[in-house]
Amino acid sequence: IMSDFIIYHNPRCSKSRQTLEILHQHDLETEIILYLDKPLTKEEIESILNKLELSPRDILRKGEDEYKELDLKNDKFTNDDLINFMVENPKLLERPIVIKGDKAVIGRPPENVLSLV
Repeated sequence: IMSDFIIYHNPRCSKSRQTLEILHQHDLETEIILYLDKPLTKEEIESILNKLELSPRDILRKGEDEYKELDLKNDKFTNDDLINFMVENPKLLERPIVIKGDKAVIGRPPENVLSLV
């Protein structure tokens, strides 16, 4: 069965858990992708960005150590560079991201997911 919803989930993140809980409360068939265990490819991240209608910088987690260590606030990096950093350091990817068809939202706050329901 193809799931209607896909969530890029980090079980240790409260926002991610709350977002998943909202999907379950609505009995929505949801595929859970543990992107920290199985990092996304460049193509997958580009596809997610298209669905979110955001740029790579918009989905970077600025609080992560990797963000500071890699000096990602520096404007010298291209979108391509930033996507490559997310492939190599999946923690940098904002979470959770929920996809339905060709649309996606970031579950911050978790209630954002209701716009897809």
